[in-house]
Amino acid sequence: MRFFAAAAAVAGLAPLAAYAAQFNISTTAFPASPNATQLSNVISDNYIGISWELAPFDTLWGTTVKLQPNAMKNYLSNLAVRMSKPLRIRIGGNGMDGSNYDRSLTTLLEHIDPDAYYNDIPVHFGPLFFDILNGMADSVGEMQFSIGIPMRNADFSNALLLAEDAKAKLGSRLDTLLLGNEPDLYASHGERWPYDIDVYMQELTWLVTNLTDLGIAQPRTDDNGGGTRNIMGPATCCGWDLEDVFASDFAQFPFKYYAVQRYPNHNCDGENDRNTNLTYYLTHTYLESYLSWETEIIDQTREPGVEMVLSEFNSVSCGGSNISDTFGMSLWAADVGLKAATMNYTAVYLHTREYGIKYNLFDPPTAETSTEPGWRTGSPYYAALFLSEVTDPQGSVIIDLNLNNSISNTYSTVAGYGVYDNVSEEAKRGKLVFFNYGSESSHKFNVPGGLADAVEYRLLLAPSVVERTNISWAGQTVGENGDLEGEQVSVSLECSNGCVVEVPAPGAALVAFGESKFFTGNSTIAGVGGYLVDSAAVGRGVGATAVVVGLIGAVLVALW
Repeated sequence: MRFFAAAAAVAGLAPLAAYAAQFNISTTAFPASPNATQLSNVISDNYIGISWELAPFDTLWGTTVKLQPNAMKNYLSNLAVRMSKPLRIRIGGNGMDGSNYDRSLTTLLEHIDPDAYYNDIPVHFGPLFFDILNGMADSVGEMQFSIGIPMRNADFSNALLLAEDAKAKLGSRLDTLLLGNEPDLYASHGERWPYDIDVYMQELTWLVTNLTDLGIAQPRTDDNGGGTRNIMGPATCCGWDLEDVFASDFAQFPFKYYAVQRYPNHNCDGENDRNTNLTYYLTHTYLESYLSWETEIIDQTREPGVEMVLSEFNSVSCGGSNISDTFGMSLWAADVGLKAATMNYTAVYLHTREYGIKYNLFDPPTAETSTEPGWRTGSPYYAALFLSEVTDPQGSVIIDLNLNNSISNTYSTVAGYGVYDNVSEEAKRGKLVFFNYGSESSHKFNVPGGLADAVEYRLLLAPSVVERTNISWAGQTVGENGDLEGEQVSVSLECSNGCVVEVPAPGAALVAFGESKFFTGNSTIAGVGGYLVDSAAVGRGVGATAVVVGLIGAVLVALW
């Protein structure tokens, strides 16, 4: 949960609004097919995942399989039914890296330090942890789990027990074992001293060797990612350069994914002008520097067939700041996910923590009443919901369209992406994504002719960038039981000769055409008192959906 130092102070909202007023229409150039470099990074439709701290797991996922919160089932079902592949779930973080796995423990977990630093809460946890994971997957739909394996303690005997039980109890649902968490900060945080890349590599070699000998980690079988690899690392954030890590022969190990973790700012020392500057997050331009600090190494990782993931991200580390639960962060997090897909990442995980953390995706009524309704939905959850509909079951390639020179122009208040779908067969233009970060004026986005006779689109909207609760995706808002309330709205528009989508300020639009389709139906699987429908029925599109032609929260103008 560490950070990347943000760019120098950015311009205020007034100059941005003035610039937006001059350029209120963007022309979209969407090439017929992706180039070879773009085709090298195909993402699956389970691209967006959720990262969790271990300490609040009993609050968020329940103390037993029979007492798992219905709200959490709905939150996760909303995402899972929009994917054909298992929902990605990562459990790790600082606290888990300092926790102890106890096979004899009969409860899910025990808090062991009442005075623990709130950004690093260690626990004891037992085998019931895996039952809880499997129970949720059985209720909601398939999931793939990445389990944090502690490396902060130099005695790895406990880590081996945890890894052994993870593989045995999760079976095919175990995606990876994430070895360590931000080892580049062990020394600076006083956890291990001395500790550097040389020590890390020695200990990593020992751990991977023993995991392989025990049949837990799978050995490298070829140079093209063959076999069933199941380890991930190094999960560094800010203390080491990946180039130095790889120079130490890091690539010798049979990794399935390389992982990095990144935040643009931190709140570890309290709120300040930098971590409360919402304007920074409303500018597409800064995503390039935020995500590309290791661009050369990230590009190289794909050569041996190992994918790169952003295993943890959110707005402001150490619990967020007073801007972390605003609608601005819904837009920013969705933009980050899409931008990362253009830069060789194949999965991203939005991070959530214990009750009361400002950047959380969701919170129960209190830490003690998670099985009751009255949950609060955090603004980043809407970004996850948005991203879950962007990608295609047959794989997608995403490109940055650089609308209004938004990659380099800090005054631009828009951004746009082209999405090629059906990549496993033949990449075809399938979707467009438009962002309007403006605070005053709606923005018109030109959809070129020749894409399809008609398009449909959905809107991510709120009254302002500082809105915290009145947020909607496709006309729906998440209710107090994790359920999507309201009628699901898709806007249909004739577009054979081109058309214009006008996105309100602030907001984002996801436009689909051709064979690309939106999820339709009701993803709620559990009511306040129990189950409403089974997840299989949800996947078939049970529920109310509206397709609206004409004017729905936006002005639609046909181009002739």
